[in-house]
Amino acid sequence: MKKILVLMPVEARHKAKLEAAGTGCSFTYSTPAAVTAEEIRSANIILGQPKADMIAASENLEWLQLESAGTDAYIVPGVLSSKTVLTNATGAYSQAVSEHAFALTLMLMKKLHLYRDEQKKAFWSDHGTVSSLSDSTVAVVGLGDIGQAYARLVKAMGAKVIGVKRRASNPPECVDELVMTQDLDSVLPRADVIMSVLPNTAATRYIYTAESFDHMKNSAIFINCGRGNAVSSEVLAQALLEGKIASAAMDVAEVEPLPADSPLWGIENLVITPHISGGFHLPATFERIVDIAAENLQAFLAGKTLRNEVDFTTGYKK
Repeated sequence: MKKILVLMPVEARHKAKLEAAGTGCSFTYSTPAAVTAEEIRSANIILGQPKADMIAASENLEWLQLESAGTDAYIVPGVLSSKTVLTNATGAYSQAVSEHAFALTLMLMKKLHLYRDEQKKAFWSDHGTVSSLSDSTVAVVGLGDIGQAYARLVKAMGAKVIGVKRRASNPPECVDELVMTQDLDSVLPRADVIMSVLPNTAATRYIYTAESFDHMKNSAIFINCGRGNAVSSEVLAQALLEGKIASAAMDVAEVEPLPADSPLWGIENLVITPHISGGFHLPATFERIVDIAAENLQAFLAGKTLRNEVDFTTGYKK
């Protein structure tokens, strides 16, 4: 009998779904804050997000199903045993994060952030011309589920979409042109909007350098809804203050929470949200995560292939 430890904030209906998928298994429910080291050590299966340093390469742990798409804390050597299978929640966050990024795109193109700032001061002023997604070129850097969902939204508004990804493939219908990550610099001068949704991997850390912003149009919009260490705070601040780009939005920061003394807070043409595009802010996201966990639990117990199995060398799903 498999011992299953559930660390997700499940309700009765979620428990029923998981237990139906894991008939004959023993279920323990806890939280990442309350779970004990012994509960983690004795579990054969964990559904949720334990603190990585509590796992300690447990030999009993056969499979860990994360509730996040990001896997960086769990692919560090020594966290998981070599025999432990790791799966993530890729696909659950595409609606929430893509819609958030889309909203930020329109906010910056229409300068709504400036009008919101002036509303607080009771100022009635005109900030001039705006731009449109129609006939704009949008570069989507990171063409996973979230990137493709965002691409569909901007393409529906008339944008030309350039997808940037690490592996060659046939472009999906939502993408007009596909470029490999190593050729990112060739895309930047053509893009009116750059939306980055890259994970945290060795290859993506600080991928946007000062030179990257030199390549961009001074009318360009840069949006980061992936991981904060894709660009340093200093480089982004410099690009905005020197007018290398027109504006930017960030839902993630190099250091989180963003320090109160960061110069980014005071930059007028930057919109900051505190890493809230994902999470469970959209209730449908958590429902999808439970569905993935239940589907994978049934498959695992039947010895079948799991959805979203992670490659430990890249941090991406296989």
